Amino acid sequence: MASTRRLGVAMDFSPCSIKALQWMVDNTTKEGDTIILIVINPEEYEHGEMQLWADTGSPITPLAEFCDSALSKKYGINPNKEVMNISTTAMEQKKVDVLVKIYWGDAREKLCESIDHIPLDSLTMGNRGLGTLRRAIMGSVSNYVVNNATCPVTVVKSSEQNH
Repeated sequence: MASTRRLGVAMDFSPCSIKALQWMVDNTTKEGDTIILIVINPEEYEHGEMQLWADTGSPITPLAEFCDSALSKKYGINPNKEVMNISTTAMEQKKVDVLVKIYWGDAREKLCESIDHIPLDSLTMGNRGLGTLRRAIMGSVSNYVVNNATCPVTVVKSSEQNH
């Protein structure tokens, strides 16, 4: 029997990250895999025990625990109903586990760090479809991760390109 794969998906609850999750579930997930939603909160979190996780992120949490309102409130994250529906359906139909790990800070750095810390076999992420000028000014998270990740990265392009 093959070992369990750990498939990460970058999640900020935006439409492009939700599309990336759905694409991964539909196209790469197999029975026995573990999907890890890597939630990036750009805000630095400075309250209590979260300071302990500033560098390494939160403990890896099962989806059911993450959906608990007290825990998500404690982490400063508001779970998206569509993400929870996609994840729950994947658990039931594909027989996979879904876990959540939260990082605070710069998405580029934290996504690359998560690959080695968790560790991940692959990472799927969406792109926001920034136009050339905005991408040059803001930088592209997906471009940075593709060029610096230590595992295969799939970028699911948004069907709407903002210029």
